[in-house]
Amino acid sequence: MLKMLTRLHTPDLLHVLASMGHGDELALVDCHFPAVSMARRLVRLDGADLPAALAACLQLMPLDRFVPDPALRMEVAGEPASVPDVQALCQPIIDLAEGRHVPLAGIERHAFYERSKRAYAIVATGEMRTYGCLLIKKGVVLSG
Repeated sequence: MLKMLTRLHTPDLLHVLASMGHGDELALVDCHFPAVSMARRLVRLDGADLPAALAACLQLMPLDRFVPDPALRMEVAGEPASVPDVQALCQPIIDLAEGRHVPLAGIERHAFYERSKRAYAIVATGEMRTYGCLLIKKGVVLSG
């Protein structure tokens, strides 16, 4: 057992987060997403909802400060401006982890699928609410 980690910081998740480089993307997806068939690397967090999985990742991983949208949410089909409750719950988690407001931008559903296929890894959560899918881009830990 290690100090300061939660039960969601599994060996697989820790390995993926530590192995990612600056600019690599991580997809966090709900239980409806075809994660197994799309993932280059798959981490299963079946017991976690999306907000908890996001908080666990952002506790250890900074978002990229050098791109306009380091956090993306899957848009609702036909309603791109609609923000489902599960996604709205993620905005304060992002802002708290980053110590600043980082808008959760939208990405069209099929574009989300394509980006997820190229992501460094996909984290499959047990999130049951639809559209519980995000992409986050890893940044760097600034020293000094």
